[in-house]
Amino acid sequence: MDFLMSGLAACGACVFTNPLEVVKTRMQLQGELQAPGTYQRHYRNVFHAFITIGKVDGLAALQKGLAPALLYQFLMNGIRLGTYGLAEAGGYLHTAEGTHSPARSAAAGAMAGIMGAYLGSPIYMGMFQALTEIGQKHGLVGLWRGALGGLPRVIVGSSTQLCTFSSTKDLLSQWEIFPPESWKLALVAAMVSGIAVVLAMAPFDVACTRLYNQPTDAQGKGLMYRGILDALLQTARTEGIFGMYKGIGASYFRLGPHTILSLFFWDQLRSLYYTYTK
Repeated sequence: MDFLMSGLAACGACVFTNPLEVVKTRMQLQGELQAPGTYQRHYRNVFHAFITIGKVDGLAALQKGLAPALLYQFLMNGIRLGTYGLAEAGGYLHTAEGTHSPARSAAAGAMAGIMGAYLGSPIYMGMFQALTEIGQKHGLVGLWRGALGGLPRVIVGSSTQLCTFSSTKDLLSQWEIFPPESWKLALVAAMVSGIAVVLAMAPFDVACTRLYNQPTDAQGKGLMYRGILDALLQTARTEGIFGMYKGIGASYFRLGPHTILSLFFWDQLRSLYYTYTK
């Protein structure tokens, strides 16, 4: 049941945030490996990107890829949050004295993230016909193209997100700012987690997006980047340090709300379930 509730929470958040994912991806690919000022900027900022995409491609384009995104979120975050929830319920995130351990929380978040992301990688690569084409062209291994390159991003993002969420909830409970078991605890903790995860993940997010979108040769090998470290180094060298934070506004508007909604929905679904099954 933990995995089902986790998947449903992530899907609920995805419906609201998928347009932000579309905007973020386009902004991150804009001016790829070109020095600032040498290319035409189609999107000046997040809001301009929304308006431009809506005018040029139509409003439906803002929900492009929603079906595979929902499937990916259900599978990836269902496994990730479900695994973390089981670890939390089993008391593995607490010390022998019963206090919350940020180190254990971060480790559990990283491991849960690796499991979810690696199993969900084929869905991230495409859906149905795309999966068939990738499998025929690059073989079964091709379905996981870029998966290993994305693991550093997943480790950093998942551990930061879940550790910050649990630690903030624990601190707020100790300080008794809100009533015990109040929904406000989860909401504020999710908001803090949203800020932390965007700051930690932005460089990896840019690199991962470019790894997945780069052209490949007949063997499925990337033609532009050898891996995530190479993507980060090339981006920093060509576009400067701010190139690694390209689209951070869009990243926050996507990852921030998605983190807030998914963690909030997840926390509330678990609370309801445990309340009515006692």
